[in-house]
Amino acid sequence: MIIDRLFKEVEDKGIVCVGLDTSLDYIPEEIKVRYQDIDDIIFEFNKRIIDCTQDLVAIYKLQIAFYEANGIRGIMAYKRTMEYLKSKGLLSIGDVKRGDISSTAEMYAKAHLEGEFEADFITLNPYMGFDSITPYLKYLESGDKGLFVLLRTSNPGAKDIEYLEAKKKRVYYHVGDKLEEMGAKYMGTCGYSALGAVVGGTHLDEAVEIRDRYKNMFFLIPGYGAQGGKGSDAALYLRDGNGGVVNSSRGIITAHMKKPHGYKNFEGYIRQAVLTMKEDISR
Repeated sequence: MIIDRLFKEVEDKGIVCVGLDTSLDYIPEEIKVRYQDIDDIIFEFNKRIIDCTQDLVAIYKLQIAFYEANGIRGIMAYKRTMEYLKSKGLLSIGDVKRGDISSTAEMYAKAHLEGEFEADFITLNPYMGFDSITPYLKYLESGDKGLFVLLRTSNPGAKDIEYLEAKKKRVYYHVGDKLEEMGAKYMGTCGYSALGAVVGGTHLDEAVEIRDRYKNMFFLIPGYGAQGGKGSDAALYLRDGNGGVVNSSRGIITAHMKKPHGYKNFEGYIRQAVLTMKEDISR
């Protein structure tokens, strides 16, 4: 199952998820002057990040908005990056946060779990209702695909809705309890379900409770680095160093713009940022 593959990648390489939230502003001039088309520029940057970090990283996450913002060429770069990850035997998350229902959700699922934008996992927003999740579940039955569903997010506005009380329980616990029930059908031998959750690493008061409450749920943990999350914060959501991946996007893919070391190529800064993150969390 795909969740067993991810669990093994974390065992072998650590818990880092690199977010390829690629903006043209982040790309070195050496690449921009070599290529003319936007998709070539973005893809070359992504490819070189992947090549210099693949032995250190469990999975890569592409936030689709950064590609959509560049139109058709940007979407082509998204497609090419997903295909490149697959060709290298590396795992991917399509961070698309879809949240519609019925036939619309079925088309989103087809597009991102079997179409030209195919990813191993995608992110979903459940706050329209759980019928926004069910159209994707048939893809989990094969064992080849997984989902990360928004549970409790890392943004300050999470408290506007996710923290509201309903029947003496916060809304995000209603969501988590239902996801745990739904995910019981898609358990891997590693002890985790292919139906996982996005749990932001910046709100820490409930971290231990969330990890204890959802023992069989694999977490995608955003918020590290640029959003203020620290290694000690993210570690609260892990269990024996596994059970989740910690995402960092800008903190890694803009490391060369800060130039803390004397590397000649931007890849050196990127790789060092991953190593520093791994050390921070393991410590």
